[in-house]
Amino acid sequence: MLPISINLYKKIKKINSFRNNKESRTAEKLIERYASDIISSSGMQSEKNFMQHGGISCYSHSVSVALMSINIAKVLHIHADIKSMIRGALLHDYFLYDWHDRDPRHKLHGFTHARTALRNAERDFALSEIERDIIEKHMFPVNIKPPRHKESYIVTIADKICALREVITLKL
Repeated sequence: MLPISINLYKKIKKINSFRNNKESRTAEKLIERYASDIISSSGMQSEKNFMQHGGISCYSHSVSVALMSINIAKVLHIHADIKSMIRGALLHDYFLYDWHDRDPRHKLHGFTHARTALRNAERDFALSEIERDIIEKHMFPVNIKPPRHKESYIVTIADKICALREVITLKL
């Protein structure tokens, strides 16, 4: 059992060391190739004005989740639909408002924003079934419907890792 634990530790360490190397540049090129329409859209650009966690914008958070998703799939050797995974990751928080505003409609943000993001994404982009599942289910288990696709699970995990990093960084 110990070798499995050591192997898992090494994989987690590799996932966390992803940002500063050649693989990160390759991941950024994949985002450019598969999602330049999303990145350049007015909705996505407006995410730069909405804070997600502390001083991290929704835009930066979404890009981080896409990069982390690519890395998780690569390090764990998961054969995923990379295009749909990237596009879904970028749009997973496409709710297009500042949830920190004292607006009664944002009161249950954690439970409702996935549906709002999906509605906005469907309005602005042609989505695959996998992309819809990623956006709608990324808050699992807070939202009780589990993901149906491996890409959705990857993005859900990547979202939790990135959010945790962003929140911990605020506290340090």
